[in-house]
Amino acid sequence: MTQPPIQPPTQPSPEQLREQRQEQYLTLIEQLLNCPNGQEPDILDAQPDLIDAGLVQTLVKVGTIMAHQENQAGAKFLFHVARELAIQLNLYPQP
Repeated sequence: MTQPPIQPPTQPSPEQLREQRQEQYLTLIEQLLNCPNGQEPDILDAQPDLIDAGLVQTLVKVGTIMAHQENQAGAKFLFHVARELAIQLNLYPQP
């Protein structure tokens, strides 16, 4: 009896990597929305690898969805975080 050859582990596709990253952004956003007031910087500091333009875009997308669902406070909070991160990342001109 011969055993089948051992297959090397497959690398995730670019699409799988994007989906995984998106899930990480959404988890981080959920943590921000549910954390006690004032702990947002600690949550962001704990995951510096997720602080990028993709997170800013995801914050805006989720904020837009929340605004359409009549959650103005949540939307406003996410837009504020997105703006602050965009400034820190030099993606947004400072006033």
